[in-house]
Amino acid sequence: MKYPYLLRGLEVTRANQVWSSDITYIPMARGFLYLMVIMDWFSRKVLSWRLSNTLDGYFCVEALEEALARHPAPSIFNTDQGAQFTADDFIEVLKAHEVKISMDGKGRCRDNIFVERLWRSLKYEEVYLKGYADAKEALEGIKAWLLFYNQVRPHQALGYETPATIYRRSLVAADAKEGRQAALGARRQSTGFESPRAPQRQTKQTTTTKINVDMRCLM
Repeated sequence: MKYPYLLRGLEVTRANQVWSSDITYIPMARGFLYLMVIMDWFSRKVLSWRLSNTLDGYFCVEALEEALARHPAPSIFNTDQGAQFTADDFIEVLKAHEVKISMDGKGRCRDNIFVERLWRSLKYEEVYLKGYADAKEALEGIKAWLLFYNQVRPHQALGYETPATIYRRSLVAADAKEGRQAALGARRQSTGFESPRAPQRQTKQTTTTKINVDMRCLM
């Protein structure tokens, strides 16, 4: 089943409004591994990730379930149209959490631009420099780099703050807003206060008298 791209023209203003995901290959001395991440678009924070030696979709489902267990569900989840993301197992997890599904157009990697930038940084700052000998080295190196990326590495687009800082601040702001709204609702309920309503405009009613004319009298 095809899903529309929902991010075109969308203003992303808070954490957990949009998550996105993608898969990239990780070269080793012999062979490749496949890395999948889930990123929060607002903060650029990597919420979960998995490394696999096959493209079986199960490792993507695992990462998705972990992200949903550790964080509030997003409003929208965006991916490409790869088999791992269109598989029933993956889609059903999103539907169970009432998440809107968005998918890039075919061949449009820029529709998921923030994850693409993550891949570039990861590979040039870590993967290509280290030249992993095996999966264990790759796992340890990527784990350390993603921790550095989330917690330490400042981002120019984030005002030189870290993704973790921006994500946490957005959650605090959302909780405070929700608390204020709940307190206001409770106060209104306890005092019987209601927001003033605009006065109703009174219209002048006119009485119309209907006159039946016998046309025969006018002939």
